[in-house]
Amino acid sequence: MAWHAQLSLDYTLEAGRTVARHIHSGPLRVLQSLYPEGDGICHNVLVHPPGGLVGGDTLDIRVHAQAGSHALITTPGASRFYRSDGQTALQKTRLRVEADARLEWLPMEAICYSACLAENRLTIELAPGAELMGWDVTALGLPLANLPFESGHLRQHIEVPGIWLERGTIAASDTRLLDSPAGLAGYKCLASFFFVAGQPLTRERRERALDSARSVIAQHALASTAGATSPHPQVLLVRVLAPVVEPAMGLLRALRNTWRQELWGKSPSSPRIWSM
Repeated sequence: MAWHAQLSLDYTLEAGRTVARHIHSGPLRVLQSLYPEGDGICHNVLVHPPGGLVGGDTLDIRVHAQAGSHALITTPGASRFYRSDGQTALQKTRLRVEADARLEWLPMEAICYSACLAENRLTIELAPGAELMGWDVTALGLPLANLPFESGHLRQHIEVPGIWLERGTIAASDTRLLDSPAGLAGYKCLASFFFVAGQPLTRERRERALDSARSVIAQHALASTAGATSPHPQVLLVRVLAPVVEPAMGLLRALRNTWRQELWGKSPSSPRIWSM
């Protein structure tokens, strides 16, 4: 039996406090709102009790950050795309950010088990003055458990309409992509960390952010397989390849703290769930 779950999460700024309201159907929940940084920033954890998706399952997540709000969303653990009998497992996320609002989209990694047929879609819409910081992390199989990604595929789609579009398929049979030095070079984890604005960033702000990211990368063990760039005046982007998830996630967290300070003037802060 396929699971179809939907969650709509809406943030509004009320008397200086970012307030979350949500509607859900199916096995998808949001935990209690937390304010470890004060009333202005609302932290939420999304929970999918089944723990993963099989063929035919759909997760539909919609987030709307209203003007002036600041929200941070994460998950307690990895998303999992399990073996499929022929149907696609779909996770689709739409993030909408209004003027002068900020959103941090920081889910844990998506794990592609062998024989999965998975599609992961992320769409980001920003009004002028809106800004979003987020990441996307994918693990191919479980190499430390000797469970390689031997069959199946992942279709990936990340889009900021009219600004930035990434679309591709990672198939277990595509050894040229998976093993070539011009592809993933045998690495089993690939990650993107991005900052997107609703209007062009100034050249000075972009360059400062890129310089700070490159400084963090240069001091990390993944320095040879990570890099920072700006493919569009409204987009800052870091790419990372790693043998497993943990070092990639460690680098992304360090980069987030750096860009939070550089771009928003916010001190380093991590969701409590990450330390449990």
